[in-house]
Amino acid sequence: MIQSFIDLRSDTVTHPTPEMRQAMAQAEVGDDVMGEDPTVNRLEELAAEKLGKEAGLFIPSGTMGNLAAILTHCGRGDEMIVGHLSHTYLFEAGGSAALGGVHPFVVPNQPDGTLRLEDLRKAVREDDPHYPTSRLIILENTHNRCGGVVLTPEYMQAVGAFAREKQLKLHVDGARIFNAAVALQVPVADLVRDADSVTFCLSKGLCAPVGSVLCGSREFIYRARRIRKQLGGGMRQAGILAAAGIIALEKMVDRLAEDHARARLLAERLCGVKGLVVENPHPQTNMVYLRLEEGISIDAPEVSAQLEKLGVKVDWVDVRRFRLVTHYWVNDEDIHRALAAFAQVLRSFSPR
Repeated sequence: MIQSFIDLRSDTVTHPTPEMRQAMAQAEVGDDVMGEDPTVNRLEELAAEKLGKEAGLFIPSGTMGNLAAILTHCGRGDEMIVGHLSHTYLFEAGGSAALGGVHPFVVPNQPDGTLRLEDLRKAVREDDPHYPTSRLIILENTHNRCGGVVLTPEYMQAVGAFAREKQLKLHVDGARIFNAAVALQVPVADLVRDADSVTFCLSKGLCAPVGSVLCGSREFIYRARRIRKQLGGGMRQAGILAAAGIIALEKMVDRLAEDHARARLLAERLCGVKGLVVENPHPQTNMVYLRLEEGISIDAPEVSAQLEKLGVKVDWVDVRRFRLVTHYWVNDEDIHRALAAFAQVLRSFSPR
């Protein structure tokens, strides 16, 4: 019986490194709601410095970070412009509408994750009492459902300029913004220079167990802190968690390149497995999307179940489609074992 799994379902499955666990055990703590947790304060200052913003706010999750940003930028009846494949639109339980009364205007994501400037221009409402007020643009970088693709500094700058022209705010769902920076070999601050706010996750490829940081101006973060409290995100002695986040930012960023290299190896070798079509054979970051060929008689859930019996966990995102994500706890040997498992499962179902 296989005792350990190769888990390619997501980089959210990462658990803290031994150094993080030690830092958590020794963390100096205080009441963060009162602003008295020195470790949280240090994390927030470090995050803001790295992203080139004035202030940061430690938040339990990326979803809450995005929601806090939306509710800080927008009032009830305002409108946010989002991509049809964005995480904020698809996978955050409609929180902006349910809790904030913020209306989404959905425009198509291009295959490279961008929103076309002409589509953004068409989405901005005229000043008319029949319409909601356009208030916010949301970009996602890296873009999950577009294959973990990166949005370039030039594109981010162009959207920022457009937002300023139209007197809109720009928020970046940067859950994996450090993956984008490493892939592009640019400082992360260059990617969010024109954003009014940005959320990034500590608990994905950076390996911390819990948490995200929302960054922006001091005035924005002052108001977002109240929203965090309203959403139930005010934690007390949260320095125990923040300590791992500090290690994540100081020690885990540069090594994301290893995850990207393993994703490229995985995609390249999966192209040779009969019965599979790799949608992004040259992944930019740590995600590989693939689907079953039409002639394959088995579906993705059943392939996933068969792979799990061989010690490999994968995420199926549609009845014939998968997403595989590399991370700190997947090594070169694991990649080869996963490839062998895919080949074994698909061999029985490929057309002769």
